[in-house]
Amino acid sequence: MSHDYPVPPRAEDRDILGHAVDRLEDRPLVMGRGAYAGDISFPNQLHMRIVRSAYAHGHLRGIDLSAARALPGVVAIWTQADIADLPPIDFRDPSAAVLKPYRQYVLAKDKVRYVGDPVAAVFATDPYVAEDAAEMILADIEPLPPVLDPSAAPSEFSAGHDTEPTVIRHSYGDIDAAFAAADHIVELDLMVGRHSGVPMETRGAIGRYDAARDILELHGAAKVPHRNRDTLVRMLGRPPDSIHLFEGHVGGGFGIRGELYPEDVLVLLAAQRLRRPVKWIEDRREHLMAANHSRNQHHLVRAAVSKDGRLLGLDNEFFHDQGAYVRTHGARVVARTMSMLTGPYLIGAYRSVGHFRLTNKTPAATYRAPGRYEGTFVRERMMDAIAAKLGMDRVELRRRNIIPGEMMPHTIHFDQPGVEELALDSGDYPALFEKGLAAFDWEGRRREVERRRAAGECVGLGVGVFVEESGRGPSDGARITVDTAGRVEVLTGGASVGQGFETVMAQICAEAIGVDYKMIRVIHGQTNRIAHGIGAHAARASVLTGNAVHVASMNLRERALMFASELLQTPADQLSLKGGAVVRLSAPDEPVMTLAELAGKLAPGAPLLDGRSPGLTAEGWFNTDHTVFPYGAHFAQVRVDRETCQVTVEQFLIAYDVGRSLNPRLVRGQLVGACMQGLGGALLEEFTYNETGDPLAITFADYLMPTASETPPIECLITEEAPSPRNPLGIKGAGEGGINAVGAVIAGAIDDALGMPGTVTQLPVTPQRLHLALSRLAERKPDAA
Repeated sequence: MSHDYPVPPRAEDRDILGHAVDRLEDRPLVMGRGAYAGDISFPNQLHMRIVRSAYAHGHLRGIDLSAARALPGVVAIWTQADIADLPPIDFRDPSAAVLKPYRQYVLAKDKVRYVGDPVAAVFATDPYVAEDAAEMILADIEPLPPVLDPSAAPSEFSAGHDTEPTVIRHSYGDIDAAFAAADHIVELDLMVGRHSGVPMETRGAIGRYDAARDILELHGAAKVPHRNRDTLVRMLGRPPDSIHLFEGHVGGGFGIRGELYPEDVLVLLAAQRLRRPVKWIEDRREHLMAANHSRNQHHLVRAAVSKDGRLLGLDNEFFHDQGAYVRTHGARVVARTMSMLTGPYLIGAYRSVGHFRLTNKTPAATYRAPGRYEGTFVRERMMDAIAAKLGMDRVELRRRNIIPGEMMPHTIHFDQPGVEELALDSGDYPALFEKGLAAFDWEGRRREVERRRAAGECVGLGVGVFVEESGRGPSDGARITVDTAGRVEVLTGGASVGQGFETVMAQICAEAIGVDYKMIRVIHGQTNRIAHGIGAHAARASVLTGNAVHVASMNLRERALMFASELLQTPADQLSLKGGAVVRLSAPDEPVMTLAELAGKLAPGAPLLDGRSPGLTAEGWFNTDHTVFPYGAHFAQVRVDRETCQVTVEQFLIAYDVGRSLNPRLVRGQLVGACMQGLGGALLEEFTYNETGDPLAITFADYLMPTASETPPIECLITEEAPSPRNPLGIKGAGEGGINAVGAVIAGAIDDALGMPGTVTQLPVTPQRLHLALSRLAERKPDAA
């Protein structure tokens, strides 16, 4: 499936693709006509409430349901015994067999493993009755010592299994020789805190059973409806065409919303067994303790460096805190951390060992730029540390080690059998880095920072360079249909989580078939309409679904011109499509037949068909065995209040190459939104626990998120210098480029402001943590003297 597609045209040579047109999605949302999970209801529906463990770890000895069952309005209450035939929630992709014993049951079986672990489900005629009943249920739990430190020695998870399901390794080159030849060795101990995506809309699921057709419906699905359907098919033992998932509007996804959780399975099974629709809407407290967490890695990293600053080797060992269970992603975050850790630099030898550890915390999975946010923090902190060790300028050190443009494409082959190579497709990393430096006015800002420091201010600059990934295959498809009114339907297996999916797919189709993009209706997230769909995850939607829509649109264009050629007795290569009509190239402003008219002549039984299939419709597939790699650089200026240790971000710049931009306004929106989430993880957001495993951040009073007052000016330098040769549109994903290096860059800027390299070794950099770091550094100075 490998391809080397020609370079696609730029926006100035296209009619609509690449232009900043208005979004199609916004009208119903701004008019209050959205259909979020909370807006969906069915007659005679029940409401579900989950009873959750109040202990981080313990034996579940029994559950007293008597008082709750007696409450009027309660229809049923389930524990694990009521659904004992249901297997644990399976992985979305094939995962190592060693991970299977660590999957989560829908309701806790024998043990509870985190505060929030579901132990019972209440079904009642009213949501308030369901909540009241849930509070009456008494779970008899014998507490056990919680496991909270992923760096500690593994302990027992269950009989025959300990809390380290697997250790993953990636390496290339002779790492021992690299360190033997080093002029300098730099070592760091780094931590990335536990945080995650916190969308405006909490999770929700509505199950409905159509007994007449024996069909189960799940409403409120998001992100990966088709892939979740396939998992539900395996778990419930039903035919694929008997489970339909429907995506509505989604109030934010960010990797964590749309995964298959216990509650999704419960509403479906209850709808089937109780013969009534079942609705569940999560409250914010539940969300913060039960939806997927992420990040939370502890890295022990060292670098072998030559006297002129060349990276000879990078050796990394880290501990990933997976939480209580292994959920749908398996060990993907650990694998992506290791495969992308070398980033945009030439490193002679590399070794990384990832310890995949379970603790008694909320289970973890992917969050925007999974593994890359963590890995970039580690790598760029190391680059800053090397620069300080050698007395070298941070920018110059990066210039010396960045992969030069003439070496692209560039492939890293890892030593381990079965480990996927890192095949960087296209790019000029040094050129974008220099453009970013110029756009940020790095040298001018350095002079200004020095002036302000002389006046007593504590200000500094940070820089980081990174590689992202997107568009991982293998396949996605689409079907395009023009009806007899000239309206166009684009049917996809993609998903919309707020990124402008409908607009971009309409632009791609409109460019190919010459219609107004506002005449196009994009269908997504409906598994009953199309059998396959990749969804919207890991920055796949634009690359995979977008190129599938492009292929289908080009197929429809070819079909339209073929039939128009027969009708007009004109060679097809002398015709084109423009303004929703067929035109002759010799007179492109004079339509000779509308697409609506042509569709009418292709109705079933029409003479023109001559045995061919009816309708002005076409399908298309995009298949790939490669990933595409956008790349970028981040720059920040911060101010630190030495008394309060409060950090203020004064300016941020994102330089990012997307290959070809489908809609620059939407790309900028993705980058800026992601940057704000990165700032949250860098300075504010953290899930913390006490010594007994109780979560300490289950309200917005404790889990702090950036608001408008913390939002700095964020500029975007979006370039299109390196279209990917791996897809016909040349595009690379934009969803995660705004967050990738934020933590690293803010950390570097704080160090620079304080004039103390190596101060920041842990995210988030809260005022309390920064004050402690400064106090420890102050204590060491007399000892060093």
